[in-house]
Amino acid sequence: MMASKRNGTLYLGVTSNLPYRAWQHRTGQIEGFTKKYRCHMLVWYEHFDDIQDARACEYRMKTWKRDWKIALIEKDNPVWRDLYPDLNR
Repeated sequence: MMASKRNGTLYLGVTSNLPYRAWQHRTGQIEGFTKKYRCHMLVWYEHFDDIQDARACEYRMKTWKRDWKIALIEKDNPVWRDLYPDLNR
């Protein structure tokens, strides 16, 4: 999940290359929602071995209430730290 800031606009998506895709969003390489709403912080992610499982999870989560998504973020990332720098370690 990408966010514009703590408790800001949220974006949820699926990718097979998270570091690259997050970089694209951060640098405005992708036209659309994340660029328009400046969702540049990676605040939550989950790894899946199967892309179909990831897509099913994304589909479910897109039906969630905003409060549920915020609770998920804050469970492991209570200060909404940008997780992007950790991806390339």
